[in-house]
Amino acid sequence: MSAPRDRWWLATLGRTVVWARLRERDAGTAEVFDSDGNTLPYDSVDTACAALMDAEFVEFDGLDEDDALARGFSLGEITPPSAGDEATLRERMVQSLGARA
Repeated sequence: MSAPRDRWWLATLGRTVVWARLRERDAGTAEVFDSDGNTLPYDSVDTACAALMDAEFVEFDGLDEDDALARGFSLGEITPPSAGDEATLRERMVQSLGARA
């Protein structure tokens, strides 16, 4: 069995970035770990992606600098959160970018 593949998605509210992790499973299913610490199961990756897009999330890897600037930040300002466990990760799923200079 291979390791699950993680894809990071984000939504923005002003200068706040809200992250979601989409995890692809070997069986073709998917899970989304959200900023509330919930792990939401989906029957397919496509269904999970559609749910994220419905909630106005975009895939981080698909953003270019112009897309990021339109959302109020530069790509150099953010990176997907990481942690050794999901409890700590949950604390990092919402990032405030502070005020613009």
